[in-house]
Amino acid sequence: MTAADLLASDFATLPDLLRLHASERGDKTAVADDRRAIDYATLDRLTDRFAAGLQRDGVPQGSAVAIVSHPSIEQVVAFLGAVRAGCLATPIAPSATPDQIAAMIRDSGAPLTFLDQPNAAALAGHDLPAQPVMLSDLDAWLPPEDARAAPATIRPGDGFNIIYSSGTTGTPKGIVQSHAMRWAHISRNTAAGFGDAVTMIATPLYSNTTLVSFLPTLGWGGTAVVMGRFDAHRYLELAETHRATHTMLVPVQYQRIMAVSDFDTFDLSSFRFKTCTSAPFSAALKADIVDRWPGLLVEYYGMTEGGASCALNCTVYPTKLHTVGPPMPGHEIRLIDDGGREVAPGMMGEVVGRSPTMMTGYHGQGAATRDAEWHDAQGVRFIRHGDIGRFDEDGFLILMDRKKDLIISGGYNIYPSDLEAVLLRHPAVADATVIGVPSDAWGETPVGFYVARGGAAEDTDAILAWFNGEVGKTQRLSALHRTDELPRSAIGKVLKRELRDRLLGVAA
Repeated sequence: MTAADLLASDFATLPDLLRLHASERGDKTAVADDRRAIDYATLDRLTDRFAAGLQRDGVPQGSAVAIVSHPSIEQVVAFLGAVRAGCLATPIAPSATPDQIAAMIRDSGAPLTFLDQPNAAALAGHDLPAQPVMLSDLDAWLPPEDARAAPATIRPGDGFNIIYSSGTTGTPKGIVQSHAMRWAHISRNTAAGFGDAVTMIATPLYSNTTLVSFLPTLGWGGTAVVMGRFDAHRYLELAETHRATHTMLVPVQYQRIMAVSDFDTFDLSSFRFKTCTSAPFSAALKADIVDRWPGLLVEYYGMTEGGASCALNCTVYPTKLHTVGPPMPGHEIRLIDDGGREVAPGMMGEVVGRSPTMMTGYHGQGAATRDAEWHDAQGVRFIRHGDIGRFDEDGFLILMDRKKDLIISGGYNIYPSDLEAVLLRHPAVADATVIGVPSDAWGETPVGFYVARGGAAEDTDAILAWFNGEVGKTQRLSALHRTDELPRSAIGKVLKRELRDRLLGVAA
């Protein structure tokens, strides 16, 4: 069987595709990072040895394998090797605090944690709930060159990976995604032309944003160029050098790239397909990219949990840049009211969606999974997106507001309740809330409000400094404001819109 035959089948696995690519195009570059590049034959051999190492160490199929690393070839090998062994690749955000990282590893149940050197240093002195293995010493950990992993029988519903949504409170939600979901991402991407793609990977592997372009690139036999840390000018240099054809970026990255003073001097003519997701994407920025950067620009709207996705081809529909496009083929979106009833056409409602790429559920959290679901009158399962929207006359979705208070800053999800829980740990804070406000640099940024505890002498700047030392880099507050009381509704809910309007000077 050829890779083409496998891609045309109803179900297969990424490790099987990698094996075929190794035999059919073994000398083609599969992955490049800041230091080196490896071909498909080498990638296949390394992932097989990694899987064999997990089996040697007694890691059962179905276990999580935690990976705390910046993007690199070694991280890619660990991720794909875990999948080949029938385990769940579990990449964890290095930007989290040591306590958050430990909580996520503990929640996953991973028996091994693979660390790169910077993260090993950052976690030194902290007890990790899983045996650490250094990625910098990966050659020493791997079995011999001729080692081969015992084949793992993988079913469509088996877990492929766990993506963690948050971890500040010590109760993170691990989103379990199946092999069937990932196969859908790979096999249905025929129109994107990933077979001869050179894809710039400038977001981390612990983000679903990255995986929806990274996995199809390798699944179809393209080349993935992974950046260790994002820098707009360096991105342009690498894209020109590698003759990049594809990329997935979040809005703040596009904003920074378009603002590079010598942007127009770079030869980006090789680009065919640029995509964006994860955060609000302004119509003006979309228009600038369409005007100055060759290739199609497509915005995807969706969520890590799956639900449904919309796609807006910004190049083809320049008059629809205020929307996120229509639902993708095979994806269904409905809009419901607060009572769970579908709204009339043209009316606003909460977005619920279903597709072939839905999560299995939150790892070990059945109640949270049920809370995220909605079922229609026939019992068909949908995922709640937490957004409010309406469809225009052409079936393009216009997002109006978030039903939930999720903040998306620089493409990363920030949950205000997590940050509020940290603020309330401070002895000088009696009450607190966190809202998201617009940010030129990040799309949105979290801002806190607090009520001081009676007799407390701590000043606001000191509380802010303490807070930002307690959370991960992506969760830090950009400002903290003291107030006499938080505005609340009759049933005690904080009226965050009032605080947002007050901060932004919006007239009542």
